[in-house]
Amino acid sequence: MNDQWKLALTRRHFFRDCSVGLGSMALASLLERDAAAQSPSAANPLRPRPGHFPAKAKAVIFLFQCGGPSHLELFDHKPTLNRLDGQVVPASFTQGRRFAFIRPDAKLLGSKRRFARAGRVGMNISELLPYHREIADDICLLQGMKTDVFNHGPAKVFLNTGSPQFGRPSMGSWVTYGIGSENQSLPAFVVLQSGPRGPRGGAAIWSSGFLPTLYAGVPFLRGPQPILDLATPPGIAPREQAQFIDAVRDLNRMRLGIVGDPEIETRIAAYETAFRMQTAAPEVMDLAGETEETLRLYGVQRGQPSYAANCLLARRLVERGVRFVQMIHTDWDHHGGPLNLDTSIEQITREVDQPSAALVKDLKRRGMLDDTLVIWGGEFGRTPMGEPRESIGRDHHIDAYTMWLAGGGIKRGYVHGRSDELGYYVAEGQVHVHDLQATILHQLGLEHTRLTFRFQGRDYRLTDVHGNVVREILE
Repeated sequence: MNDQWKLALTRRHFFRDCSVGLGSMALASLLERDAAAQSPSAANPLRPRPGHFPAKAKAVIFLFQCGGPSHLELFDHKPTLNRLDGQVVPASFTQGRRFAFIRPDAKLLGSKRRFARAGRVGMNISELLPYHREIADDICLLQGMKTDVFNHGPAKVFLNTGSPQFGRPSMGSWVTYGIGSENQSLPAFVVLQSGPRGPRGGAAIWSSGFLPTLYAGVPFLRGPQPILDLATPPGIAPREQAQFIDAVRDLNRMRLGIVGDPEIETRIAAYETAFRMQTAAPEVMDLAGETEETLRLYGVQRGQPSYAANCLLARRLVERGVRFVQMIHTDWDHHGGPLNLDTSIEQITREVDQPSAALVKDLKRRGMLDDTLVIWGGEFGRTPMGEPRESIGRDHHIDAYTMWLAGGGIKRGYVHGRSDELGYYVAEGQVHVHDLQATILHQLGLEHTRLTFRFQGRDYRLTDVHGNVVREILE
C-alpha cells in the first residue's frame, strides 16, 4: 500500500467514522438547517408567532411603581374619609386582619390632596398628577384592584409571576414564551430600573423561573454599554468573533441533538443574540436622534438617567419590536417618617407624572398606542387608617387600590369598579391580580388557561388555577 493510498484511506476513515469529525459536524449543520426550514422554532425559539386568537396588542410596557402608591392620594377621592379624619376605625376593620404596622386602635386619615375631574367621564385625579389629567380620555382606571399578599417582596413577585413564592416565571417571560419577539437583535423582554434602589424581590420579578432562561428579562444599564460583558474583548476582530460564535453554535447544536436539553437551545440563542446586540443595544439607548420637543415632552435631561429617560427608552424598544418592557421605579412606600405623604409623595409624583403621561401621548401620536398595552400601578395600595408616626403615612393595603391601563384594545376614558366610601373594600367591579394577568394575556392573543408549561409533573400557568378576563374594560 503506497503512501497516497494510505492518505486517502485515512481521510475517508476520518470523515466517515469519527463522530466528532468535520464530516459529522457538516452533516449535523446541514440537517439542522433543513429542520429549521421545516420548523423555525428549532433554530429560533424567540421567533414571532401567533397566539391562540387574533391579538389586540403586540407589546406591553409595564410602569411598575414599587412600594404601593396610595390610591387615596392619587386617584380615589373620598370625601367621607376626609370628614371622618381622626376617628378610630370600627373593630371589624382590624380584627383578624394582617397589616404591617397598623394597630387595633388606628385612626382614619383623610387626604390633604385636592382632586379635580378630568376627561369626558370626569375622572377624579389628584393635584399630585396634573399631567395625568391630560390623558384621562386615553386611560382606563381600575378602581377595584385586589391582591392577596401584603408584604412588599412577595406581593411584587405575586403581581409579576402569579405566585408569592419565588421561582415562578414572570409575566414578561410567559408572554415571550407564548408569542416570541419581533426583534431578533434585542432581548424580547427588557427591564429598565430607576429610583434610589432596586426593588424588594429583586430579579425574581423578571425571572424566567422554570421556563428556559432564554425567556428571562434582561436588565439594561445606562451608558455606552447597556448590557454587562456585551462588548467585544480588545484585540478581537469582528470576523474572528463571528467565526467563534459559529463554531460554538455548531457544537452546541450537536450536543442539543444528543441530549435534548432546552438550556442548550437557550445558550445558542444567547450567543447569537448577544452578537447582534453589540450594535443594536447601544443604538436603542442613544437618545441623540430624539428631537428637543420629544425630550421636553418626557422631561428628559440629556445624559442624565431617570424614570423619564426610561419611559422614552421604553417607547424606542417597543418601536423596534421588543415584546415586553418592565419599568421599575422604587420608593412609593409611604408609611411616614422619611417616606411620607407630605414631601416624599410630592417628589416621587413629580418624577413619574409627566413621563408616564408623555409615554401615552407619544405612543398615540405615533400610531403605536392601539397595539401597545401600557400598565401603571404597584403591588398594593395604602390603608384609609394612618400610622402613629411623626409625619403622616399609611400602611400596606390589599383589599382595594387603583391601577390604570392604556392602549392595546382597552377602553379609553373609562373607570371600572369603585371602592367603598373609605377606600377600604371594593364595592363593585373587583379586579383581582389574576384577573389583570388573564386580561393582559388575552389582549396579546393568549388564552391564560392554555398558556401552560409542564414542570415537575404538573402544568403551570401565570394565573395558577384562577383568573378571569375583565371583558367590561375591552373595546
